[in-house]
Amino acid sequence: MSQDTSALREEGNNFFKGGDIQGALSCYTKALKLSDNQSESAILYRNRAACYLKLEDFSKAEADASKALDSDPGDIKARFRRAQALHKLGRLDQAFLDAQKCAQIEPKNKAFQELLRTLGAQIQQKAVQLSSTDARVQQMFKLLTDNTAQLSDRQKAAQNLVVLARDDAGAEQIFRNDGVKLLQKLLGSSHEDLVLSALRTLVGLCTGHQSRTMAIVNELGMEQLCGVMGSGASGVSLAACHLLQVMFEALTEGMKKEVRGKDEAILPEPSRELRSMLRQLIDMLPAFSVSGAGRDSAINLLVKQVPRKSQKHPDNSLTLWVIDQGLKKILEVAGTVPEMGEGLPLTDNTPMSCSVLLNKLYDDLKCDSERENFNRLCEEYVKYHFGCPGLESKLRAIQTVSVLLQGPSDVGNRALEMSGIMDAVISLCASENIVHQQVAVETLIHAAGKAKRASFITANGVALLKDLYKKSENDRIRVRALVGLCKLGSAGGTDFSMKQFAEGSTLKLAKQCRKWLCNEALPPNSRRWAMEGLAYLTFDADVKEDLVEDKNALQAMFQLAKVGTEDKTVLFAIGSTLVNCTNSYDIEKPDPQMVELAKYAKQHVPEEHPKDAQSFVEKRLVKLLEAGVVSALVCMVKQESPAMTDSCRECIARVFLALVERQEDRGTVVAQGGGKALIPLASESTDMGKIKAAQALAKITITSNPEIAFPGERVYEVVRPLVSLLALDCSSLQNFEALMALTNLAGISERLRQKIIKEKAVPKVEGYMFEEHELIRAAATECMCNLVLSTEVQKLYFATDSDRLKLVVLYCGEDDERLRKAASGTLAMLTAEQPELCGRIPGTTSHWLEILQALLLSDSKDLRHRGVVIALNLMQAERSLAEKLMESEALEILSVLAKGSEADQGPVASTAQRCLEKAMEYGLIRSNDGEGTRAKS
Repeated sequence: MSQDTSALREEGNNFFKGGDIQGALSCYTKALKLSDNQSESAILYRNRAACYLKLEDFSKAEADASKALDSDPGDIKARFRRAQALHKLGRLDQAFLDAQKCAQIEPKNKAFQELLRTLGAQIQQKAVQLSSTDARVQQMFKLLTDNTAQLSDRQKAAQNLVVLARDDAGAEQIFRNDGVKLLQKLLGSSHEDLVLSALRTLVGLCTGHQSRTMAIVNELGMEQLCGVMGSGASGVSLAACHLLQVMFEALTEGMKKEVRGKDEAILPEPSRELRSMLRQLIDMLPAFSVSGAGRDSAINLLVKQVPRKSQKHPDNSLTLWVIDQGLKKILEVAGTVPEMGEGLPLTDNTPMSCSVLLNKLYDDLKCDSERENFNRLCEEYVKYHFGCPGLESKLRAIQTVSVLLQGPSDVGNRALEMSGIMDAVISLCASENIVHQQVAVETLIHAAGKAKRASFITANGVALLKDLYKKSENDRIRVRALVGLCKLGSAGGTDFSMKQFAEGSTLKLAKQCRKWLCNEALPPNSRRWAMEGLAYLTFDADVKEDLVEDKNALQAMFQLAKVGTEDKTVLFAIGSTLVNCTNSYDIEKPDPQMVELAKYAKQHVPEEHPKDAQSFVEKRLVKLLEAGVVSALVCMVKQESPAMTDSCRECIARVFLALVERQEDRGTVVAQGGGKALIPLASESTDMGKIKAAQALAKITITSNPEIAFPGERVYEVVRPLVSLLALDCSSLQNFEALMALTNLAGISERLRQKIIKEKAVPKVEGYMFEEHELIRAAATECMCNLVLSTEVQKLYFATDSDRLKLVVLYCGEDDERLRKAASGTLAMLTAEQPELCGRIPGTTSHWLEILQALLLSDSKDLRHRGVVIALNLMQAERSLAEKLMESEALEILSVLAKGSEADQGPVASTAQRCLEKAMEYGLIRSNDGEGTRAKS
């Protein structure tokens, strides 16, 4: 056994010396599992600590060095490595003690003395900084507690605390000096500036620090924090919402991370605090004392914190708990009609926020029984209020159904089918009361989503809506009636042959919508409804053409996207309109044979509008780019609102993909921030939205310099979306573009290659090397050609149980020139970096020599160059390989290449000459006027 561990340790040492840290790490780990000798294990721990230091995993390096010292406290190498690890972890005092012991044992060791000097200077600097920070914190505290001080001085002091709290040393000093109590007093101040500063300082204290967050939550109490969030000022409400978001993140993420560095306290499971915080948010929803902005913030936090982040996670108990504790309270907000007077304070955004929350909760349910319970609770609520005497209660029921239709539409449709509700909606549309009309018309609009219901409403409601649009004296009703007509008019979607209204009607409706949209005198809410109308009408290609020609309408739309209104539902309407204008929705081309069969059977056949042809779409894209669509989309991505749903993000991703379709437009998209905006879209959207965003990133990465398109650390964030396109559920084009983009990235730096390897891309790339489609096969081989620059990938070709090397050799002999170049480049790299592989090449195929000769004789200079490099690598690796080459026709070919025809001057000729020189060195040939001739044995 000890022989095995010694061999593994020796192998690990060789790997370490050769720079293969992962290989060394693997050997030491295997040896530790086998070792039963304490002193031998200590050496292995010490060596593994050196690997972890190289890999910058300082926590593991410190742990392994400590294990080595437990066995042998006099191990100076282990102590030095622990000192280095502790230094990097920021534990300077402990690192100084270890470095001091090393220097005492070997006072002349320069490395020990250098580390000791560095640590001494840093400890002194930290002490000065702490002293200075402490003095500044005390000064700010003194000013803030001095009631006689000027308000402006107190405001400056509070602002300085915000800055201090962003630095860990400052945050710790504020916390240790009982600063939370002072901040609690500031939260009760009547001056908004002081309250905002207190909230922002608390954000600094809580960010990424679980133990401080737990203490602050317990000391301040959620009741006070929710009270601040529920106050009237929207700025204060948003700041409090951000603080609570940071607290949630610190509590939920803190337990997942290894405890190290600044946050070393051993903490209890925070689930009790989390549920307590969520209960406070739920209780805020129906409270009359809470402002509209505060209520929206509470809903927003529930949207972000409650549903599972991934459907793969089995536990949805938090969602079930919120439904059990709070569904009726959410419905109470959803059913509020603010215009009725005595209702809860709401913003224009609240109904959509409720829809998003209800939809998230419903989507997070796992089985039919859970969904049935959700349906039952909603139906009971609607039924109760609809059955109560008085019109106000019935309006509450109808408004609740309207909100459900925008969220979990299946639940809304079931509620709508309850006895009497649809009849009440139709009759209320004719009411003389403006509020009643508004609620009914909006419900009618949301109900027209399904074809069955749309046909019912077309038969029963169109005349009513037309009447309201033409005769109503109230603009709020007219614009909503117009949107209802727009939605019904677009019921055929992009099918040109299925139009509900007479020729030209949709164009008239669209013209009126554009007029409303451009009228800045109208309230923003009404302009939002005009945008909704265009979202429906732009299914018609004539409407799309008119819209992109109307520069004022485009600017008004983009302005709404950038600045927005309080009602953020406009974002989805803008996204949908742009998807329609760019034709970036999914289009299924019908099978021609099926079309003929359908015609024969007299069944309906969908027809495409002539103006939806590719040439028209391209012109529309150019006009949108000229009008500034990219900056509008970038602003939309940055919007923090529940209305920015995954479906909305999918719309934006689809539009971006359409905009980068033409290579000449990609520079414009990148220059205006499109590349940066696509990265979050590739991780936060629907599954389809993520794919579309990733494909857009791939197109940009293929034709642009990735380091310019995605500067700094952002280029590393592009890797994961690209790797996600290497999947069976993605199209061949998406696979191909992802491989091309990864090839570009893999050629930039070792750090990027490591990121690609870490994302488990290598096995996927290898899989596509077997693809039947020749372009995908070549692209995968090109990607591998760049990936083998990494030692880690090179080592994979040593595996005796795989055909990796054989595949590359065989591909060097394929007809497809692009594939041959990629494969021969890979083989040239492998044989140069790993000479041991050369001896295995003859065993891959009996045709290896013919393949190499074909490369040397190729018409392509690139292939000839790769061929001579491979030949030289083989000859330098083993004399026996050189013999085989010199005994074949390769000698004559190399002799001709070494002379260098006009086309082969430079690297081909010089490399061929080096091959001949190597053969002469072995004594296999002798010089004959510059030509190689075989030496006689």
